Amino acid sequence: MDSGLLANIAILVLAGFVGFAVISKVPNTLHTPLMSGTNAIHGIVLLGAIIVLGREEVGVVDAIILVVAIVFGVINVVGGFLVTDRMLGMFKGKAPGRAAAEKDGSGS
Repeated sequence: MDSGLLANIAILVLAGFVGFAVISKVPNTLHTPLMSGTNAIHGIVLLGAIIVLGREEVGVVDAIILVVAIVFGVINVVGGFLVTDRMLGMFKGKAPGRAAAEKDGSGS
C-alpha cells in the first residue's frame, strides 16, 4: 500500500474521531443552528468541486466522483437552508389580524 494513501486514510479516521468528539459536546439547543450553518458552508466544497471538474486533466472516474459529490453537496446545502427556514419559522408569531380571525372561527 502506498504510504501517501495510508497517511490520508489515517487523517480521515482521526478527523472522524475529532468531529464526533466535538459534535457530541454540543447541547441539543445549539445542534440545529450549528448544523444548518455548516451545511451552508458546504457551498465552498461545491465551488471547489465545480472548479476541479472544469479542468482538462480530470479522468472519467474522477469526473464521476466529482459529479456525485456535487449532487450530494447540493442536497446538503438545500437541506441546510430548509432546516434554517423551518427553525426561523418557529420564532415567527401569528399576524394580529389573522390570530383574531382564527380565534373567532371566521378565518378563511
